[in-house]
Amino acid sequence: MQNNDTSLETPRRLPAPKMAAAHAAPSKSSGQNFRNMLPGLLVCIIGGVVSMFLAKLLPGSSPLLIAILLGALWRNLLPVPDVILPGVTVSSKKLLRTGIVILGLQLSLSQILHLGPGVLLVVLLSVGVTFGAALLMGKWLGIELPQRLLIAAGVSICGAAAVAATEGATKAKQDQVATAIGLVVLFGTLMIPLVPALGALMGMNDEAIGMFIGASTHEVAQVVAAGGAVSSSALAVAVTVKLARVVTLAPIVAGVSIYMRKKHDVTDAKKPPIVPLFVVGFIAMMLLRTTGFVPAGLLEFAKVAQTFLLAAAMFGLGLGVHLKSLMRSGSRSLVLAALATLVILIVAAAGTMLFPPAV
Repeated sequence: MQNNDTSLETPRRLPAPKMAAAHAAPSKSSGQNFRNMLPGLLVCIIGGVVSMFLAKLLPGSSPLLIAILLGALWRNLLPVPDVILPGVTVSSKKLLRTGIVILGLQLSLSQILHLGPGVLLVVLLSVGVTFGAALLMGKWLGIELPQRLLIAAGVSICGAAAVAATEGATKAKQDQVATAIGLVVLFGTLMIPLVPALGALMGMNDEAIGMFIGASTHEVAQVVAAGGAVSSSALAVAVTVKLARVVTLAPIVAGVSIYMRKKHDVTDAKKPPIVPLFVVGFIAMMLLRTTGFVPAGLLEFAKVAQTFLLAAAMFGLGLGVHLKSLMRSGSRSLVLAALATLVILIVAAAGTMLFPPAV
């Protein structure tokens, strides 16, 4: 946008015949910007397609996790051409936010309310206690606020998607985003076999184990993998409880955005909106699904589109996961993610024992 402002000043010094050429400059600049981003956009799209294809070949796997791993493998084993970097950085954010908006079509308020007040209380406690505890523990560990917020959102709400959704409100650095994503993927993956095993040790039935999984595990895909390994009834409860946690993404991101505006000076010309536009879109899609007027075919298409967009974005974000940098600067963040994961496990386990699902 700065280039456009500069070019619009030029006509004051130009003779009248050159005015049209001067006004044409911004569109040329916009076209050049698009061409600069195109290679990175294509790389993200191809990465998303490959990830979805591999997920079909590997039953129980997640295209989002595969996409992050593929991007991270490329980043750490092979050189990344500079020509794709602008497109990867910009387009991965756009694709991710579009995917989050479409994710709202998977959620229905009536379905979530059907869980009952006890289960909803456990969901709120799992998210709220974990988010607050992560911020407090991160402060004790001396971790910067943006990094604490990213890890808190990723662990308490919905993993990598929550990290990326919170990024815009925190003005976090790219390495902080990559660190948070790497950590929630790491610990969330470890929870796939761990949570069902813990539930069985505590004597929970399949539905209760499903609730435990949904209230504690980081990624939606990881919840599907863990719940599906137990039983179909466990999977149904796990996904519903997890999606109830996803609903909290909108108010938390909006709250973080308001807090950062009021408590931390924003000197840039572009200030973050009080409520990010993609959060508004997410809520709108959820309300649309609640009406019951969305055709089943459209919902199925939206599910595939949302998975593809998030996978493409995760591939781009995976390209920012540099293990050497993670090990060099992320030791305290590693401790925070581990502690936050432990907190949500304890809260979810206690809540499930006290308020088992009424199925």
